[in-house]
Amino acid sequence: MITEDGTVYSALRNDGWLLRVRPGAEGAEKVANIGGRGLGCELMPDGRVLVCNADLGLQAVDPETGDVEALLPEIFGRTFGVCNNASIAPDGTIYLSESSSAYALEDFKKDIVEDTKSGRLMRWKPGQGEPEVLLDGLSFANGVVLDPQGAFVLVAETTHCRIHRVWLEDLRTDIFAEVPGYPDNLSLGSDGLIWTALPAPQNAAVSKLHNSPLWLRKIVARLPAALQPNPPKVSWLMAFSRDGELVHFLEGDPEQYHHITGVREKDGRVWLGSIEEHALGYFDLA
Repeated sequence: MITEDGTVYSALRNDGWLLRVRPGAEGAEKVANIGGRGLGCELMPDGRVLVCNADLGLQAVDPETGDVEALLPEIFGRTFGVCNNASIAPDGTIYLSESSSAYALEDFKKDIVEDTKSGRLMRWKPGQGEPEVLLDGLSFANGVVLDPQGAFVLVAETTHCRIHRVWLEDLRTDIFAEVPGYPDNLSLGSDGLIWTALPAPQNAAVSKLHNSPLWLRKIVARLPAALQPNPPKVSWLMAFSRDGELVHFLEGDPEQYHHITGVREKDGRVWLGSIEEHALGYFDLA
């Protein structure tokens, strides 16, 4: 997440900290320990940081005091499978994804191989009851971004390498884009483009496996890591216009930075996050 003044927020994958990098700073500072595993972060209308905590649900973090409020720790009488990403409307309505209700985050590869179709896109306003399901049956629902004009919301379906669009007037759905890799986070740039990170290219063997019986997919999902497909290193980003036209397909040097899962553009600078690298990255489009 990037604020108007250029401050970058990011969660760490191992120790539960939410970090902040201020403009011009040489390093990051700790904001709050949120516990669990923080994924997507967004700025709330009240100035707090919304965190999608994979296991603990939606949290609101006060960036000044470090106080953490549990906003939505459970849905439908159970804890989240994987609370992944969110986008917030001006009135505070939150659009969020649950990647899987079958597996926790550490077993995401099993979910992708088995193709559990247990992900969903939801809409929820703080203080109200259960969220409203806008689209379910998704194969590892991931990044979420709201159209700045409020006409639609997008959600990445990682397993099947595509981005769905839900029109908010009538909840009609269509495919916004099909991509050559597994889309992760989505974000709206200050350039008006919709950005997505592709941490790995689509694996033809895995896609073919999805046509096999469930029992076979379960066996393959439980094979030792050494026997499972090892995706090649890539450094891929894509950016689309609001109409779904491809504007950028950027390929970097994977030996410098790879397996990009998060991307944010602001004023021509593109920030990167990765679950494999031990640092944030950035480059300037110019």
